[in-house]
Amino acid sequence: MILSILSFVAGIVLVILGADWLTRGASALARRFNMSELLIGLTIVAIGTSLPELVISTGSALKGSPGLALGNIIGSNIFNGMLILGVAALLCPIRFNAKMLTREIPFNLLASIALILVSGSMLVGGAPGEMITRYGGLLLLCFLAVFVRYTFSITNDGGEDEAGEKLPVWKVVLLIVAGLAALIFGGNVFVDGATEIARVLGLSEAVIGITIVSAGSSLPELAVSVSAARKGNVGIALGNVLGSNILNIFFILGVSATITPISLDGFSFVDYYVLLASSLLIYIVARFGGKAVITRFEGALLVAGYVAYTTWLVMNA
Repeated sequence: MILSILSFVAGIVLVILGADWLTRGASALARRFNMSELLIGLTIVAIGTSLPELVISTGSALKGSPGLALGNIIGSNIFNGMLILGVAALLCPIRFNAKMLTREIPFNLLASIALILVSGSMLVGGAPGEMITRYGGLLLLCFLAVFVRYTFSITNDGGEDEAGEKLPVWKVVLLIVAGLAALIFGGNVFVDGATEIARVLGLSEAVIGITIVSAGSSLPELAVSVSAARKGNVGIALGNVLGSNILNIFFILGVSATITPISLDGFSFVDYYVLLASSLLIYIVARFGGKAVITRFEGALLVAGYVAYTTWLVMNA
């Protein structure tokens, strides 16, 4: 138990350090190559911070625990869309630009809808024995191909000429590599420690997957987004969350389901409703919120919603 607690704490420290290094490196890279910070958030940062989910979900599928893979993805996306964006908005209101309204925001919502489609009738309660088949996994990978094509199509969009620290190339590369390494290793160490603590406390594997494991694997996104928001880099904060959510479903869950069908036993339609609601809320605020901004008040509501959902989940475990 003591070793588990030490792993838990060490993981948090590594994730926080890695997030700061990665944010600095990514911001400097965006300025050096005249790329928008949103694009950097959607690509380098989103892929890097999604690696813990990739390792955990594909590893679970390979080891015969596909349910843990799905719980990790659903929990991570809810964590990202409610807690991370909520905390980031509390630190610095998040404003959407015109391009986000027609590109990133709809893709985020599409990812949640696609997950429901490949999960059959889960939206209306599901039935024992249902699963996400290999064909469903391949369909998600097809959506991934569309998203990748879209991402490359905007690589020529000009970046904002923002002021900030100027770093030599070697230091930029070092910060990004060291940051990603610390995030991945720290995330894995955290999950190992937190999972063991949860087992000692008697929590079920389903609850562990949706709460402890997903929160642990999402710590990189949380640390990066909070660090970016504190520094005023809302493009990275928002792009990181949206990019990670899209990759989690289209890429990570697509690969996991292709490896082995994922049983839906043990999952509630409520989990799907909450995931869809978090994506839909971002879309509604962005499209119809007047000023297209997540205010501090709305950020507080997102955080409160995540706390309420987690409380319900634990109470009904």
